[in-house]
Amino acid sequence: MSMQFSVLASGSTGNSLYVECGENSFLVDAGLSGKKMVELLGKIKKKPEDLSGIFVTHEHSDHIKGLGILARKYNLPIYANANTWRAMDGLIGEIPTEQKFEFGMETVKTFGAMDVESFGVSHDAAEPMFYVFHHGDKKLVTITDTGYVSDRMKGIIQNADMYIFESNHDVGMLRMGRYPWSVKRRILSDVGHVCNEDAAIAMSEVAGDRTKRFYLAHLSKDNNMKDLAQMSVAQTLETKGIRVGEQFSLYDTDPNEPTELIEV
Repeated sequence: MSMQFSVLASGSTGNSLYVECGENSFLVDAGLSGKKMVELLGKIKKKPEDLSGIFVTHEHSDHIKGLGILARKYNLPIYANANTWRAMDGLIGEIPTEQKFEFGMETVKTFGAMDVESFGVSHDAAEPMFYVFHHGDKKLVTITDTGYVSDRMKGIIQNADMYIFESNHDVGMLRMGRYPWSVKRRILSDVGHVCNEDAAIAMSEVAGDRTKRFYLAHLSKDNNMKDLAQMSVAQTLETKGIRVGEQFSLYDTDPNEPTELIEV
């Protein structure tokens, strides 16, 4: 038995991660339409009716757009903390009580051979949290939608085998771009999003001897580009003495196409 995953979609237009271990398979968020979510699952030869449930990170629309539709149509359990459940009230339609489960901040739930650990991040949502997946000695981390990566977060996500890691924007593009200043200030704040350079600094501090891959995730469609994110992260890592391709590699994610389903 192994743990496998695919980043189904990542970006400001919608986010979802597929994680599978043995008989259990989950989504983290369902931030695209129900139709698009089914299409993305089909591209990795998976079916929504076979899912074991959906973990929610926070209530922003790019993370829950298809959540209610998928859960109702395929009778899927939803896991979220209490404040996120309250914040989603009125946003995802009626969810039957038997499909609603509470997953508290910084707790662990076990599903077959996989432990799922939640941890808090710094974002302008009710109680945002992301997840670490453990199977045997394997560890997969997903962390986006945070204004910074605190020492507490770094301690929890240290030395994973693979990461889905926020690299949201290029600061220069954001400052020169079309967004109003209030939005720019929010993105740059401690409850906004991590830029390419700050992402690289955090990566250099959490990567360990077993870390093999970082997937650059939640790229802004207006204020970042895949090549720019790769270059900026790699250059900043070099200043920390890390050469990409030697200790670990960087991988792209895409807002419309899933990454290859791979084993952690």
